Amino acid sequence: MAGKAKAAAPAAARVAGAKKRGKKYREAAALVDREKNYELSEAVALVVQTSTTKFDSSLEVHFNLGVDPKHADQIVRGTLSLPNGTGKDVRVIAFVDDGKVKACQAAGAIEAGSEALIEKIAKGWMDFDIAVAAPDQMKNLGKIAKTLGQQGLMPNPKAGTVSPTPEKTIEEIKKGRVEFKTDKQGNLHNICGKVSFGAEKLEENLRALLAAVRNAKPSGVKGTYINSMSICTAMGPGIRVAV
Repeated sequence: MAGKAKAAAPAAARVAGAKKRGKKYREAAALVDREKNYELSEAVALVVQTSTTKFDSSLEVHFNLGVDPKHADQIVRGTLSLPNGTGKDVRVIAFVDDGKVKACQAAGAIEAGSEALIEKIAKGWMDFDIAVAAPDQMKNLGKIAKTLGQQGLMPNPKAGTVSPTPEKTIEEIKKGRVEFKTDKQGNLHNICGKVSFGAEKLEENLRALLAAVRNAKPSGVKGTYINSMSICTAMGPGIRVAV
């Protein structure tokens, strides 16, 4: 009896959780077969249909990979430019010398410079999403390295944010370049556009990301590489994708 009671508890909790969801979510969730792995085209059409918000929701994609991130050679990381961008206005700053400030600002950086920008961040300013740096500026970032590192904002050659042509990097980021990297559980989480893009453009973005993730497979990984892939919109139900 005790075993049955324990088994029943999680099921009861799921039911209770479902009842707490709003009407729009419940209606959207009813359209999704939670046991099915949908083909990508079908999944994208469904994710657009099941968007529950009044605002233009982002499309989220989540992967679970068959890697062990405890080993440095199994960390999956890369960058790509999504064919149709992310739909998000990314705030970029650039650590560069005076000669590149105007070029970086023209490319879309909200702030650019060296000592003055470093001092501004040291005083607590953090209103940006991505930091780009010229290679010769990296030695100057020691004062704020911990602050940037804790927020995941430290420029990094592996992420493509340390570049001898920072203005070009800024242009790419503003047009929709994204980074993907496994977390401690071997998961990847990315944004791939907005519902307003429509199914065709969202599918193009997802196929580009999926190809990039596949191409980034570490050589030491054996067996199944992509365990699962799912997509959803903000506050919408998850949809499993056949990979």
